[in-house]
Amino acid sequence: MQKKTLSDISLQGKRVLMRVDFNVPLDQDRTITDEKRIVEALPSIRKVIDEGGRLILMSHLGRPKGKVNPAFSLAPVAKRLAELIDCPVTIAKDCIGNEVMQQVLALQDGEVLMLENLRFHAEEEENDADFAKELASMGEIYVNDAFGTAHRAHASTEGITHYVQTSVAGYLIQKELQYLGTALNNPQRPFVAILGGSKISGKIDVLDNLFTKVDTVLIGGAMVFTFFKAQGLAVGNSLVEDNKLELAITLLEKAKQLGVRLMLPEDVVVAAEISADAPSHIEPVTAISDGMIGLDIGPATIDAYTKEILGAKTVLWNGPMGVFEIDQFAAGTFAVAKALAEATSNGAVTIIGGGDSAAAIAKAELSAAVTHVSTGGGASLEFLEGKELPGIAALND
Repeated sequence: MQKKTLSDISLQGKRVLMRVDFNVPLDQDRTITDEKRIVEALPSIRKVIDEGGRLILMSHLGRPKGKVNPAFSLAPVAKRLAELIDCPVTIAKDCIGNEVMQQVLALQDGEVLMLENLRFHAEEEENDADFAKELASMGEIYVNDAFGTAHRAHASTEGITHYVQTSVAGYLIQKELQYLGTALNNPQRPFVAILGGSKISGKIDVLDNLFTKVDTVLIGGAMVFTFFKAQGLAVGNSLVEDNKLELAITLLEKAKQLGVRLMLPEDVVVAAEISADAPSHIEPVTAISDGMIGLDIGPATIDAYTKEILGAKTVLWNGPMGVFEIDQFAAGTFAVAKALAEATSNGAVTIIGGGDSAAAIAKAELSAAVTHVSTGGGASLEFLEGKELPGIAALND
């Protein structure tokens, strides 16, 4: 998608309304526990400040359900941002209204105002035209740098673009499109996709779209058991989508027809229950015992998958290999993360598709060792499915 970016426009003295994704996790003391999303937006923020733009930031935080709730105030975010950019960030009492408008109009070149949580108003998620228009009235330029919400047609992501003449992409969205777009449309080969997670149903469209683009797909997570059961194998008490067995066979056949290698695990780590204290052992997928639940890929599978990853030039990873939140079922997921880091140092382009995979690579402390970690779980998934993202489609070409 060839979209105008911050680099294509003049910012000096202009009121720049920037949609960021500052939906960050906070602990009970309202301290930010992961500031990746704030850090990722800094290049765009600094660009506006350095060029003498008057920056108005807007974001949502959590799910306040259209009502004012102090627990979801963006005040802690404004405070942390001010420290990161070494420049004051004023937090407004609301995101619309006369008082906010007066603050906006009082901004000087290089100053920053953060609007209060957009989702304190139900009209934000309803993409209400009047609400979008009121937001738009505050700026002369609109910048969308919130990739994490680009798949939602909300007032601040899609509606607003109808009332601002200049609507451009920020540097984070530009980077996301560059890496995800190049991987899908012009990858260096071999191109390997690693798909995990619990359900096939959540990944059907991704598989469908990737089959026409990749050379090899490595499957992990609980969704493998739907494939195994469809092939007549016993799966014990492992998670299975019984209504997706025919689909699993169809996907296997489709991969074959398109000449894509679809690899499933050879062995799995099993336990009688999903708990940190449950005794676990390894079983081949052809002999999973009654009553056992498959919770991670086994060592033979780790070896096979590592070999595929290290032989690739482009690797895309979406979804964990097992219940990685519990340490004894995290080996497969961490091994994939390690293989991706090694592949990157060998010159491969490695892309992590947000969500659980981003959490897993962060837990493995290898986020900096791969090419790109997407900031948008749902957005990157829809992008990989080949869907149009309304928040990006609405920007100026």
